[in-house]
Amino acid sequence: MARALLDPNGHVVHLKGYGMIRVFRTVAPNGDANYWATNDLKMTPLKRVSLAEQADTIEQYHRGIKQFCGVERCQVRAARAQRNHIGFAIRAFLRLEWHSLRTGYSWQMLKAGIIRDAVRAYLANPLYQLHSTA
Repeated sequence: MARALLDPNGHVVHLKGYGMIRVFRTVAPNGDANYWATNDLKMTPLKRVSLAEQADTIEQYHRGIKQFCGVERCQVRAARAQRNHIGFAIRAFLRLEWHSLRTGYSWQMLKAGIIRDAVRAYLANPLYQLHSTA
């Protein structure tokens, strides 16, 4: 595959089966190259940076709602139950984010605090006793 040097303002190329696109190439501090392609032929590098920041914010949201609120762990098949689960996961994430902004703690610290308090409360007053089998 031939590599072409890309203009810092993006390079307009023809994508087979699609049409004309503008391609941007960025290089990370570690030397890794990333490519961005858009069908907006008038996109400027400044607009691309703005959209990249928005995409990063959306990625952080998706990571947070999956990792800290378990949105993908729904174990039901009924559509209504799935919608309820997703809705409650989003609500939990919004409360977590609100609390994070208010207190300055990270999502990780807040979730660990919730679990720690729940375990501490259960150990103080357990509902079930496991009997020794030995």
